[in-house]
Amino acid sequence: MAVVLNLNSLLWTRLAALIFSCVAFSVAVHCGRLSHGTGDWCIFCWAFSFAGTLLVLLVELFGLQTKAPVSWKNFPITFACYAALLCLSASIIFPVYFLRASAGANETRDCRIVSTVFSCLATIAYMTEVSISKARPGEVAGYMATAPGLLKVCETFVACIIFVFVSDPVVYDRHEALQYCMAVYCICFILSSIIILLCIGECTGCLPFPFARFLSAYALLAVVLYLTATIIWPIYNFDSKHGGQKNRPYHCGGGMGQLCTWDKLMTVAVLTGVNFILYVVDLVYSTRLVFVSA
Repeated sequence: MAVVLNLNSLLWTRLAALIFSCVAFSVAVHCGRLSHGTGDWCIFCWAFSFAGTLLVLLVELFGLQTKAPVSWKNFPITFACYAALLCLSASIIFPVYFLRASAGANETRDCRIVSTVFSCLATIAYMTEVSISKARPGEVAGYMATAPGLLKVCETFVACIIFVFVSDPVVYDRHEALQYCMAVYCICFILSSIIILLCIGECTGCLPFPFARFLSAYALLAVVLYLTATIIWPIYNFDSKHGGQKNRPYHCGGGMGQLCTWDKLMTVAVLTGVNFILYVVDLVYSTRLVFVSA
């Protein structure tokens, strides 16, 4: 089996991401003394990114792109975008929950600092990989290498964060309007995930309708749904007329890095607005795609 070694900026960027993510989780596991559940999440982010990058490097090193069961025009950049978001979340969560809690100079604190630094470096490396791999104007590339494809990754990732905050504890079962918002999050997440899977599996041609028009119609539907959720969620959580609480309770923020229920509700409201903006931008790009195709 021939080994193909292309020494380019993309290869060096992936090698850097591989090393940085490996150091981040290795040091954290070795002497970080992680006891909180969020520590497991950070370890997963770094280990998942490391394993996926290693897989991509091995496939390209041995020239197995054509034998891979996925579209190699779409898979590497999709993974790199998810890895960038995962490492970014770990770079924020890890110091909040572990670095601030360890005072003084000791081995555990030093290990946590090292993991935080290398997590930030891994985030930069993956963002650089996405920047190098994304499609340029006039360039023929896979859908996931375009702006709408990368937006789909961000939309699903933000939705996953929303699911985490609304499920522990469950905060959407108090009113039917909040259940509607949860339905919006689920429907848009599922459809965006299906689009990503169709692109990675190169199955878009199997649809009984033009893929570009489907993307435009879905983006419009998602914008309308998220617009309603952006309005409804704050009303039924922070308006006293609908059983909400406008001001942050005094008992919130008792623990270091801990979020109370009110904080989580506010976070979901912000993330809902973020996803609404992402879907609006997605709609603009998808509409342009339809007109360009026409």
